[in-house]
Amino acid sequence: MFFNPLDRKPIGRSGEHVSAIGIGTWGIRDYGRAEDTLAMLPEYGIDNIDTAEMYGGGLAERLVGRVLRRVGRDRLFITTKMLPYHLSSRDEVISAAKASLKRLGVSQVDLYLIHWPNREIPISTQVRNFEAVYEEGYARYIGVSNFDVGELEEAMHSTRIAEIVVDQVRYSILRRDVECSLLPYAVREGITLQAYTPLEHGAVASHEAVIKAARRVGKTPIQVALNYLISKPRVIAIPKTEDPGHLREIAGSMGWRLPADLLEALSHIV
Repeated sequence: MFFNPLDRKPIGRSGEHVSAIGIGTWGIRDYGRAEDTLAMLPEYGIDNIDTAEMYGGGLAERLVGRVLRRVGRDRLFITTKMLPYHLSSRDEVISAAKASLKRLGVSQVDLYLIHWPNREIPISTQVRNFEAVYEEGYARYIGVSNFDVGELEEAMHSTRIAEIVVDQVRYSILRRDVECSLLPYAVREGITLQAYTPLEHGAVASHEAVIKAARRVGKTPIQVALNYLISKPRVIAIPKTEDPGHLREIAGSMGWRLPADLLEALSHIV
């Protein structure tokens, strides 16, 4: 068992915590194999699964629904995301949310995110329309994805009945621009960052500095790359896998920490 109780990350300032590693569902190739693999999440201490209405044209949400029926709804924290064109009105938001919940086979998700900002609508308007998912009980928490610091700040100040608890952004050991301003801001404001594409489609595993660090600590490059991220405060990494062996490797990124000097060195690799 790779799970370490210390590897729990807060969801905003809600008081709730989830595993430092979540599993994403973008780009699934074999839905049957993925279902069998994702059904193994609880045994590896992973209770955090991410999807979106866009993924597979809804097939990924259906996949997560099947996984939930196999493992039990209460064993997984579900995040899904709404396409920005739905944010034009409260009614459209509600309609889209109902469709996602139907595909997932649940009455409520744990976290609902705006997938990316709608550039044609003021952030204040889209956020207030989106709050309908919270108000109607379709989501326990709300957040955003692909929002920069300014957009996140505006979103936070636009809510009336809910709080923004998460910003899901691209972040990896090879793509660390969020460390300049977004991560410090999120830590200061109590926002959790979810890091998508944390393995850069496998590129982290062939980087010389990551390989060298992995040899030193007796881990794989994948585990080092993920551990680098979850070593940061308020950061959750959400790699994708549909392979049992890869899931085992991913889970092995929890339960330990890179030494401080390696963290510092890895923060400067190019």
